Amino acid sequence: MTGSSGEKQPKYQRIADTLRAAIDAGEYRPGDRLPGENDLMDEYGVARMTARQALGVLRSEGIAEARRGAGVFVRDFRPLRRRGIQRLAQGQWGSGRSIWSADIDGRSLVVDQVSVSEQGAPDHVARVLGVDPGEPMCVRHRRFVLDGKPVLLSTSYLSAGLVAGTAITREDTGPGGTYARLAEIGAKPVHFREEVRSRMPSAEEGARLELSAGTPVILICRTAFADEGQVVELNEMILDAASYVLEYDFDA
Repeated sequence: MTGSSGEKQPKYQRIADTLRAAIDAGEYRPGDRLPGENDLMDEYGVARMTARQALGVLRSEGIAEARRGAGVFVRDFRPLRRRGIQRLAQGQWGSGRSIWSADIDGRSLVVDQVSVSEQGAPDHVARVLGVDPGEPMCVRHRRFVLDGKPVLLSTSYLSAGLVAGTAITREDTGPGGTYARLAEIGAKPVHFREEVRSRMPSAEEGARLELSAGTPVILICRTAFADEGQVVELNEMILDAASYVLEYDFDA
């Protein structure tokens, strides 16, 4: 044995681990300033690049954020716990509550940058909905902002013919949202499928979500099925990975 696993870690990673442990122990509270590059250089005897990399690790994990001209601070934004199963239960949207209310625990959620338009179905959307490419779709674009922080971009595709004349074609879909309106026209969702993956954001996504450098995004693609397997909605979501905990709670 040539040494401990800690000794094999790069110096910047060991410093980041020490700072993370101090944050977890409450030595640095949300909003507190962390030691700067000069402080870390003096304390650990490392080069500036090593100190910068250590702080960069915490920033990329969403634990810390840089404030121009002030330093690096413990992030004071509390991650959003997305309850993947409970939020889609019919008892949620069927009673007039937004599916998002299952996640926010009374916090301030604002939906902004809302747009609703009719567009031709892209090839990948057409395949999922079982329609011809270019068929008219009602496309709903939204950005969700929690406690003043953009956390999610959402794009929903629904058949324009199916939802014509309903509130789904308007910015405000009313109590219970899209799924409650689908139920009213005999297209009630009875089954959902979500696919989850992650990647780094595009420049536009990073700007719209106000992401710190190095922060990845989570992609969730949800398909809603009505009776007999009819696909009634495809929803593509882009989440700030540092702002979310994905929770799936179900019986064995």
